[in-house]
Formats: sequence, C-alpha cells, structure tokens
Amino acid sequence: MRILSLIPLLLLATGAVAQTPAVQPPIDTMKRVVERLSSDEFEGRAPGTEGEKKTLDLLVAEFSKLGLKPGNNGSWFQDVPMVEITAKDVTPLTFTGGKAPVSATYGPQMVVGTYRTDGARSVIKDSPVVFVGYGINAPEKGWNDYAGLDVRGKTVVILVNDPDYETPGLTGTFNGRAMTYYGRWTYKFEEAARQGAAAALIVHDTVPAAYGWNVVQSSWTGAQQVAEGSPGNRDQSTAIGWISNETAKALMASAGQDLTALSAAAKRPGFKAIDLRLKASVAFDNQTRKHMSKNVVALLPGTSQKDEYVLYTAHWDHLGRCEKAADGDDICNGAVDNATGTAALVALAQANVKAGPTPRSQLFIALTAEESGLLGAQYYASHPVVPLKQTVGGVNMDALSMAGPAKNVVVIGKGKSDLDAYLDRALAAEGRVATTEPTPEKGFYYRSDHFAFARKGVPMLYFEGGDDLVTGGRAAGAAAAKDYEEHRYHGPKDEYDPNWNWDGVAGDLRLYYRVGRELAAGKDWPNWVKGDEFRAIRDRSRAGR
Repeated sequence: MRILSLIPLLLLATGAVAQTPAVQPPIDTMKRVVERLSSDEFEGRAPGTEGEKKTLDLLVAEFSKLGLKPGNNGSWFQDVPMVEITAKDVTPLTFTGGKAPVSATYGPQMVVGTYRTDGARSVIKDSPVVFVGYGINAPEKGWNDYAGLDVRGKTVVILVNDPDYETPGLTGTFNGRAMTYYGRWTYKFEEAARQGAAAALIVHDTVPAAYGWNVVQSSWTGAQQVAEGSPGNRDQSTAIGWISNETAKALMASAGQDLTALSAAAKRPGFKAIDLRLKASVAFDNQTRKHMSKNVVALLPGTSQKDEYVLYTAHWDHLGRCEKAADGDDICNGAVDNATGTAALVALAQANVKAGPTPRSQLFIALTAEESGLLGAQYYASHPVVPLKQTVGGVNMDALSMAGPAKNVVVIGKGKSDLDAYLDRALAAEGRVATTEPTPEKGFYYRSDHFAFARKGVPMLYFEGGDDLVTGGRAAGAAAAKDYEEHRYHGPKDEYDPNWNWDGVAGDLRLYYRVGRELAAGKDWPNWVKGDEFRAIRDRSRAGR
C-alpha cells in the first residue's frame, strides 16, 4: 500500500466534533485496477460472460488481500437472477396504411427488443399505431396521456423526457427543466406495459435524451440483460425499442402529421393521444439464456455499532461487445464508465483498512447490470444483505471525471437529503463547493445505482466531478463533458489512457472517504428532507428503532 498523505478529518459524532486521522485513498491502486478492468482481456465486463468471471475474481482477490470479510453470510457474492436476450434476424420496422410506406432498419434507424422471456420469436403484425405524447400517467399531477385509451394490441409512439423539459426554471408540473422519473425511458416502457401495449417505441431526440443515436445503437443492440418478474415476463410488451428522429418524422408525415407540431401539443395539459391510422410490423428471434450474475459484497466490520451499516456502491459491469468503431474495435471497455467507480471501491476499502475500523460497519458493494437498468442495485435493494432499517446511508460512484481538478462538485439530487451537509463539511476541508446540476433535464438522478436504494428509502449521495475546472473554468469543463459524451460514452473508445490527469479523481476520492468515514464514525441517521418523495419510506423503515 502506498500512502500519499495523512489528512486530519473532523467527524461530528453525537453533536461533538472529534478529530480522526484520515488516509488518502491511493491513486496507484485506482490506476492499476482501472487499467486491468478495462483491458480487452475483460471483453467489456458484460454480465454472464467470461468478462464477469474475471471481474469477480479480481475484486475478490483485491478485497481479500486487504483483509475484508465476505459480506453475504460468509460469501463474497449475492446471486442476481437474470435472463440474457439477444435479438436475432430483426426484420425492418415498417409502417403502412399512410401516404407512403415507411421502413426503418435495425441499428441505424431503429432498435428493438423485448423484456419477455417466454418466446423464441417476437412478432408485431399490422399493429395499430397511436401517438401518446410523453406516455405519462401521473394521477397526482392531473396528467394522463392514456386517458380514454385502450392500447391493447397496439403500438404506442412516445416522446422522451417530460413535457416541461424546455422550461428555463425548476418549477412546473414535472419540475420544469429537471427530469422526473416520468421522463426516464424505463418508466415509458413500464407504463406502456401496464396499459397493455403490444409494442412501445420511444422517439429519439438528442437534447431531451441527453445522448446521441450512437449511444442508443451501441447500448440496445447485442445481448441485453433483463430481470424476470412474473413467469416469462408475460406482463411486458412484446416489443420495446427506439426509433430515430428521422424515422419518426417520416412516419408522422405518412400519417399526415408533423412531429414538431405534435411534440408541442403533447407538452400542454389536456393533450389527447392521436390514432395515426398506421399499422406497424416487426419481427425478430430471441436467443435467451438464464444465468446468475453477481453483486460483490465486501465487509469491514464495525466495533461498537457493528449492526449499523454504511454503503459504498459502484457498478462493475459494462456493455461487453458492441457496435464496431471505424477501426473495427468492438469491445466497449468501459474504462471511465465504470472501471473508475469500481476501482474507487477498492481504493476506499484500502484507505479505511489503513485508518482502522469505525464504530459502524462498512459494506463495499460492486453491483451488476447497472447498464441494463440498475438491475443489480434493484435486486440488492429488494433482497438486502443487511436490513435496510439498519443501513445508515452511503455514497455511489459512477464514471469519475478525468477532466482534471475542479473547484466544485456537481451533486446529483442536491437538496434532497441530510447527506448534503456531510458533503459540505468534506468540501469545506478541501476548499471546494457543491453546485447543482447544470443539465437537470438529462435525468442523471435516475441513471445510476443510488436511485434503486433511494426508492427503498436509503439516503445515498451521488456527485460527479466538478464542471468548473481549476484550469479553464466552466468552458473547459463543458468541453470535456461534450468530448466524452460524443466520442467515448457507451462506445469502444472509452479506454484506459496512460496520459490521464488523475488529480481531479484524487480530490473526489478524498471527498468520498471523508463522507463515508464521518457516517461510519457517527451516531446520526441521515434522512430525506421533509416533503421529499422518499421521506415516508425511510420513516416507515426506521419506525421503532
């Protein structure tokens, strides 16, 4: 172990300020683990592949070497049942019955698959097509895009994000510019299935989706991981997927409609779904394989409050083999996303072992299938290794920034829980500040594993490397984010770079360490702020303690 520095850490424990030595999480460990996990040998770390086995072996070896304990009743692993589904021989998606037939090819113009696990072939044949706006049914907001509709057997076409995502401020029916869960693609498919739709197609648009079509294509082609709920997932739509904006414009024109005009109408309260008087058809074979993926759970036992637990989470998985780059490279290595977060688990465990045990126990959890919709986190949250009422809270790490040191951090979900105060104290010690998301319309709060825990009431802190860089300020931060999103995110070029500047990561690791250490050394139980959507869930889970 290489210890870079010792930093005094102020911990608030039962109202008193206690000083405890803190250890700098070792960047050398980070570099070594990131480079290894993102090498071609690991083949992009897709669940259910040889890359998963190598990832699990590496993590168990690292945690064992540090002296951590298996965290799941003597096992390092929590089994997560999954079904791998690969769409094969996908026919073009066609729309007929309008002014002119529209045909979209798999990959460049549409992607399609299924959550259903009960059939070798999925067929949508001459399914009536209905435009349902944003596809939202929110009784508490007085909004229902499915009002008066029967979409059983039909294909619904849905806009991505919320109706008010273009609002400048953060007030409105759907929180203005800030995305709610109603804007997330996972919700769109969930609601379409509840409504009985045979097929659900989301219209891609780069700004409200927060990524280009290249990300959709690389993420949704190839093997997909799904969790099996009901037998065969027969309560799900037969087909789900995305269509490109150009395809959507063409099918609307064929129906005598205009996509821009319909999108504007769908933003207004009282919007009524429109029968496009088209018929949709698509078919594909399903290659399925049931398997057990795994979460890795490592325990650093506490002392006087060892039945209370602080969590550190990061997802170990990525996309595996994906759409080829121009040079033929088809391995999505996931170096930043999320070999960095996984390596941070190891580095933080190493620092905490060096500093010695805390009163509370600490769990370091590497989660599977985040890229498939937070499946590993959702499974853990529904089948927790330790009771959630004994889980204090924690930090989640996903895609640490390689843009260099920043004056700030961007908190995803700032103002939602008491954990903000823990971060503020850590930032003050570093001379940095917390800022809100510059792009809340991108819905990052719903795109990483902390959300699965939040839905069960557990406060989890998730922040990203700052966008106000020490060198170059906000302009440089925005340029770095744009470059990563357009050229590496969910693509084969998210690879380890020996020339990376690790100074920003080192600063962010210190913050994760300080926050986690204070939680683990204290007696307070952080909660969601009054009025937050998760407050009542937390209060119920903590009742009687």
